[in-house]
Amino acid sequence: MDITPAVPENRMLIDSYGPGRFQVRGIAYQGPVIVFPTHVVPWSLTRAADVSLDALSLVQQESPPIEVLLLGTGEWMEMIPSALRDTIRNAGLSMDIMKTGAACRTFNVLMIEGRRAAAALIPV
Repeated sequence: MDITPAVPENRMLIDSYGPGRFQVRGIAYQGPVIVFPTHVVPWSLTRAADVSLDALSLVQQESPPIEVLLLGTGEWMEMIPSALRDTIRNAGLSMDIMKTGAACRTFNVLMIEGRRAAAALIPV
């Protein structure tokens, strides 16, 4: 019996990640990216310390709105200041911070579930 989950054709899935790169639906991307349910955009951040509400403006502009934002902080989990987390939450974004590998895996699960998620990913 085939138990492979059915994923809509237009949904992004992260195939792999590695030093400085990501592969999403068979396309290679160099450097940081934000992966949305239906598209991928380059992202200018290279470290978690630079995350700001402004840096996440693309996520806020997405329509329909993103339910969950995953922040992949690279090889190691790095927290962002609590005041910034509060500002992001008050702007209507639910954000989970984790290592990039965990963010990639979690994003794929959320896509299979049909959720409106985005992953802002800093490479390992």
